[in-house]
Amino acid sequence: MIDLLWPRYVAAVTDQQLVDWYTHPVPNGPRVSFNFVSSLDGAATLNGRSGELGNAADRRIIKLLRRTADIILIGAGTARIEGYSGNLIDPDDSQWRQDHGKSTQPALAVVSGGLSVDPGMPFFAAAAQRPLVITTAEADPDRKRKLGEVADVLVCGQRSLDVDVLIHELGLRGFYRLHSEGGPHLLGTFQQAGRVDELCLSVSPVLVGWPGMRIAVSSAKNPEPSYMHLEHVLRSGDMLFLRYLARQDSNTAENRAAPGVPSPSKGS
Repeated sequence: MIDLLWPRYVAAVTDQQLVDWYTHPVPNGPRVSFNFVSSLDGAATLNGRSGELGNAADRRIIKLLRRTADIILIGAGTARIEGYSGNLIDPDDSQWRQDHGKSTQPALAVVSGGLSVDPGMPFFAAAAQRPLVITTAEADPDRKRKLGEVADVLVCGQRSLDVDVLIHELGLRGFYRLHSEGGPHLLGTFQQAGRVDELCLSVSPVLVGWPGMRIAVSSAKNPEPSYMHLEHVLRSGDMLFLRYLARQDSNTAENRAAPGVPSPSKGS
């Protein structure tokens, strides 16, 4: 069971309520969302995998975020470690997509500047549809050729990933709601480019207690911080689910509510 804690209390929320809250506001153009899980002490993984920090409610939210996505972007390391392959959504979600004018499955893309992915890995071999590989112009041409046999290779940037080009190229292909589940280097790259519109963060009630990787890793020495606005807080047991939206200016309202959920009255 998942409850809404803020901006007001709603018990045992439905899938439709979650979809409504996680797809508001409706984007006018391309929109980039990231979904991550973190331990209480800031670790992005437990025993080397982010999935071990989650629970059933976390998986429920991931499922609904995938349902509404046009394309799912995954970093090469995340694709290998987390075992992405096959259908990423179930038949009920596929039917929902068809009912809302979408393809039966969201498109899938792996992002790898160095093309450190094996064409024979399950990500490609068991893919529900031909995936994309997003890389750079200077990536190894032989690896591009081999990956071109199992995926469509899209070049976005000369030496390093150009996030603006990536978003533009995906928009030309009809992909406007971009959703990513990691990894940290991919989030760091998008954050550095100022193109993170939304961060859905699951906070796991675990103290990992070792110096693991954070959810974002930037290649910049002193990256500019990105300030975000808290849209809602959900809870399932001891786990919290936070949704943050990029702040458009410094005067963003403090208590903006999710659709259909009144803001709490002052003094309540």
